[in-house]
Amino acid sequence: MAKFSKTILILGIVFLLIITVMFFYREQIFRAFYRPTPTSLKESAGVSEKATEIVASNLQIPWEIAFLPEGDLLVTERPGTLKRIGKEGQTYSIEGVKHVGEGGLLGMALHPRFAENGWIYLYLTTSAGAGLKNRVERYRLENDLLSEKKVIIDGIPGAANHDGGRIAFGPDGYLYITTGDAGNSNLAQDTNSLAGKILRLKDDGSIPPDNPFGNAVYSYGHRNPQGLAWDDQGRLWATEHGRSGLLSGLDELNLIEKGKNYGWPVIQGGERREGMRSPVIQSGPYETWAPAGALYFNGSIFFSGLRGETLYQARITQDGGVDSVIAHLQGTFGRLRAIKLGPDEALYVSTSNTDGRGDPKSNDDKIIKINPKIFN
Repeated sequence: MAKFSKTILILGIVFLLIITVMFFYREQIFRAFYRPTPTSLKESAGVSEKATEIVASNLQIPWEIAFLPEGDLLVTERPGTLKRIGKEGQTYSIEGVKHVGEGGLLGMALHPRFAENGWIYLYLTTSAGAGLKNRVERYRLENDLLSEKKVIIDGIPGAANHDGGRIAFGPDGYLYITTGDAGNSNLAQDTNSLAGKILRLKDDGSIPPDNPFGNAVYSYGHRNPQGLAWDDQGRLWATEHGRSGLLSGLDELNLIEKGKNYGWPVIQGGERREGMRSPVIQSGPYETWAPAGALYFNGSIFFSGLRGETLYQARITQDGGVDSVIAHLQGTFGRLRAIKLGPDEALYVSTSNTDGRGDPKSNDDKIIKINPKIFN
């Protein structure tokens, strides 16, 4: 009996060690045994590296990129730095950034009248007691200096995962902000919570009078949206991460309307329920896009894939559908996050291979310029 008990104890210890190792190396294990599989929605497209150019390298987990009027690039790096890439090459340290997991210095947007007011908006994760919160701050960038810090919105629930973080000004002149559910999926259905939402604010942080719930919430029921793009009809599209782990998949491209419920966690993928909106397209249960930045260009929504390591092109229809999805640069540069249209009409994407979930290549992370002539 004593020998049997000792065997059980040893087996228990071994089991706990295996579980511990799997927890701390879960990303490496996942990458070793899981690879995205092709979906019937995709058509192959040949985008060779000859159509691309590396314009910046050796970046630290770049999250967002923006172009200044004179053509220089601004890049947010998740550990808390804002870099200017161009003739000057300044680096600005943003105070209060807490880089934990997916949190840190994330989204960035220039005011529509940036040339006049110099206003730049940043989304960042900060410490809040024993926990984390996200907020949006506004600065003036003038004479190569950041000044006049102003908090635009605070108290967005934060966590090591699901922080959202994309910000962009819409055609209506309002600031749109994506927020994740911060690991508490029930918050996505609570219109009084800022988690799991797309928010809309005036440029000074006040609430637009036609917001549907009398607060900052514009749409709800989101898990972890990370991309915003308006098409030529002024319609808002958003990318959203589906479930995680070994059940990864069901990533979404949604057509966003004011006040609508996009279902998480009640429905996901192609599921339907009265009063909730299903995605226009989703990756299905056997493929993971992990979609990040989004951009409208020449009749298509382009969005970058982290886990999918692909630049996706969703050809949209006049009635708000998608007739095909084309995969570009599959596995060529690794994980892709930000995507922007440059003043030269080229597409610029950033990699995210140094974030602990990728396989860094030489001189990662990078910003890549893509010749738009290669897109059908």
